[in-house]
Amino acid sequence: MDVEAVVRSNTRLSDDYNVVALDAPAVAERARPGQFVMIKPARGTDPLLRRPFSIFEVVTGSDGRPAGLTLLNKRVGVGTTLLYEVEPGRRVACLGPLGRPFTLVDPPAEAWMVAGGVGLAPFATLAAALRARGVRAALFYGGRRNADLFFTDRFARLGVDLTLATEDGSRGRRGLVTAPLAEALAARPAAPPLALYACGPTPMMREVARLAAAHGRRAEVSLEQVMGCGLGGCYSCVVRIRRGGGTPHFVRSCVEGPVFDAGDIVWEELAP
Repeated sequence: MDVEAVVRSNTRLSDDYNVVALDAPAVAERARPGQFVMIKPARGTDPLLRRPFSIFEVVTGSDGRPAGLTLLNKRVGVGTTLLYEVEPGRRVACLGPLGRPFTLVDPPAEAWMVAGGVGLAPFATLAAALRARGVRAALFYGGRRNADLFFTDRFARLGVDLTLATEDGSRGRRGLVTAPLAEALAARPAAPPLALYACGPTPMMREVARLAAAHGRRAEVSLEQVMGCGLGGCYSCVVRIRRGGGTPHFVRSCVEGPVFDAGDIVWEELAP
């Protein structure tokens, strides 16, 4: 669906992060955890193309039906700065939902989510979907400092077990979030089944893929590739994969992803 979505609110979390709520029922009612939208926050040619954003939350109306969605944004360039500054009442071009979603599991399987920084974005909808299915879930969430960690209380209210880590030690474990993940995997028995989901910096996701393989667990990663169109037409988001030991080949992450089996990615060729 390609709609003109009304900005309902813009909550600035810090000097760099914000959450924008959009009135887009046609997109929201079709959204699944792990999918994304392409957003053009302003008219004109700067930026010329839309930018991809994971769907952070699906917002329901008074009747309980999907009425809109939220986007977790970190301003880095022109497009993300415009979205950081957008005011309520403005209309933004919103195309979606797009892409391959996460594969959901059912009890007795458990689910562990691993997020780094703004890589938290696809996990709010995933956590809600897992809770609705009765799946026990955990979140391993890391950032450079405490000021980079958000919405931990929201995940706690969903019954998600939290493990936090910061590189400067200002909250949770000092160091990378993959360290407590490695310890937890080593201490966990083979049963019940466990699904891993990861989104964040490429080195973090690469390490999650390695740990999953080492412990015989399946992991899915949500790649944060640069996308020009979101529909597979421009080939700006290609990644190299190898399925079942076959020949490596390129695929478009906006069409065959952004969610991939971590074991299929040719990680040494993925830009950090």
